[in-house]
Amino acid sequence: MHFVPSKIFLTKGVGTHKHELRSFELALRDAGIEKCNLVTVSSILPPRCKIISRKQGEQLLQPGQITFAVIARISTNEPHRLIAASIGVAQPADEDAYGYLSELHAYGMNDTTAGNFSEDMAAAMLGTTLGVDFNEDASWDEKEQVFRMSGKIVRTSNCTQTAVGHPQGQYTTVLTAAICLF
Repeated sequence: MHFVPSKIFLTKGVGTHKHELRSFELALRDAGIEKCNLVTVSSILPPRCKIISRKQGEQLLQPGQITFAVIARISTNEPHRLIAASIGVAQPADEDAYGYLSELHAYGMNDTTAGNFSEDMAAAMLGTTLGVDFNEDASWDEKEQVFRMSGKIVRTSNCTQTAVGHPQGQYTTVLTAAICLF
């Protein structure tokens, strides 16, 4: 058997509850994937894998389905603590080559910062496999220009969820996921 996804969709969610597990389950509900048995996988975007909308993807899920996913998740019960979960995507120009998905779970990052960081990680991983010469310490804008000019990386994107910890110390969980479909 070959388990190579032909489609993926990106989703995100946030949940708050006095119990950490319940806050996670509520984040899964918010993301529309609570009915799946999730299996975490690493971060390769298969060749020719189509990225579809969340709405299209959710319609293809069945309750109890074993579902492979790249997941970024973080929780806090610290009041007012900013948390972020992000999946970065880097797609190669050559559709027969594989791309990368990167997971980021962080404290103190807003949507833009977390999204840029996760995109940067995915693009850097793809860039190194494709032989793109770039300065790891350069800003994301500088690296993005190098990646685009190389003609080897066609697109980067991200799916990011942030939240601020509940003021009374309940658990807050954020998650993002790339859901694999066959």
